[in-house]
Amino acid sequence: MKRIFATLIAFVIALPAWAEIDIKQVTSPGGITAWLVEDHSIPFTALDMRFRGGTSLDEPGKRGAVYLMSGLIEEGAGDMDARTYARELESLAASFGYNASDDSVSISAQFLTENRDQVIELLRTTIHEPRFDQDAVDRVKAQVLSGLRSDQTDPNDIAGRSFAQMAYGDHPYGSEGKGTIDSVSALTREDVVTAYDNVLAKDRLYVGAVGDITPEELGALLDTLLADLPDTGKAIPDRADVTISGGVSVVDFDTPQSVALFGHAGIDRDDPDFFAAFVLNHILGGGGFESRLMQEVREKRGLTYGVATYLVPKDLASVYLGSVSSANDRIAEAVEVIRNEWARAASEGVTQKELDDAKTYLTGAYPLRFDGNGQIAGIMVGMQMDDLPIDYIITRNDKVNAVTLEDVNRVASELLDPDGLHFTIVGKPEGLDG
Repeated sequence: MKRIFATLIAFVIALPAWAEIDIKQVTSPGGITAWLVEDHSIPFTALDMRFRGGTSLDEPGKRGAVYLMSGLIEEGAGDMDARTYARELESLAASFGYNASDDSVSISAQFLTENRDQVIELLRTTIHEPRFDQDAVDRVKAQVLSGLRSDQTDPNDIAGRSFAQMAYGDHPYGSEGKGTIDSVSALTREDVVTAYDNVLAKDRLYVGAVGDITPEELGALLDTLLADLPDTGKAIPDRADVTISGGVSVVDFDTPQSVALFGHAGIDRDDPDFFAAFVLNHILGGGGFESRLMQEVREKRGLTYGVATYLVPKDLASVYLGSVSSANDRIAEAVEVIRNEWARAASEGVTQKELDDAKTYLTGAYPLRFDGNGQIAGIMVGMQMDDLPIDYIITRNDKVNAVTLEDVNRVASELLDPDGLHFTIVGKPEGLDG
């Protein structure tokens, strides 16, 4: 227990100042590329590996297989069953993490330098020799099914599923990556193995490392850990068409408060206007209590506790989303106010003061993201997946500051589509019949 506590302390303390983050590109003798931030002040390292594709790589009719697989990787490996494996990981005072999203499957590790070799050997066994024992498949599947049943009674989840289906149709983005009760119930161990084979391959691998490790040590580690993975996995799906149109759809649900998810087509991360859209979003609905929507919907009219908007640039499609909740007899007014503010921003733009305040906040808050080795490793992997330059952390605030009032207002007129704004409302809204 003391060693685990020491690991957690190291994780918190091992924090390079963001302005001093020096990213090196490392290529292993076997040709695997990673980004590294060396920090030898604490004998601790965080490693983040991501495989592009994620739950979008589910086979037809096997929705939820990749998600289930990601939850099973840690349920025993090699000659260790799930319990033995957990004891071994604890004895090393290390931490592994696994996650699956629409666009990636991630595997992370955090470990002390003194245990690095043993931890990497255990992680290698995890990646290359997962057992996928039938009892573990049954147990984790039951956990996923329990979560899916709970989601069926969560208005936010209901709204998200409904909006996604309308926005993306038959594309994998149009259905829940966790699967449905029917699809997950039908999954077999063979489906899990297929999902594993589809995802874990070197042609969609991105790696970030932060901490007490040299480029030479990281290169050797990468080959030990990953060189034996197959060269290629399943092909990434084609881009999705965002097909949702303006209007209101209502999902009847017995609750005193309606939940709304609203949005339309968005902007890709590599679009030259992305930073102007990013600043615009902060002003319109992403800036907390200072945003226009919070001022108009909450502060002036008391229609909600919170309303927020966010850009969602996925690998294969981009949308501009927002969310709000309000009493059934007031949600119609909230919808009207939001649509009016959307139209006002599109036609009138924003003010110089709003732009200046947004820049001050966005540039000042950026360093707070770098609050631990694991967080920095994850940021670096995300940068690679977004095809950002290696010096992006240093130049990012310059890109924000370079946005002009003309840029923001032009993008507002082009991106914001009040007529195309669709509201998916879950509840019993009055005055909104869909």
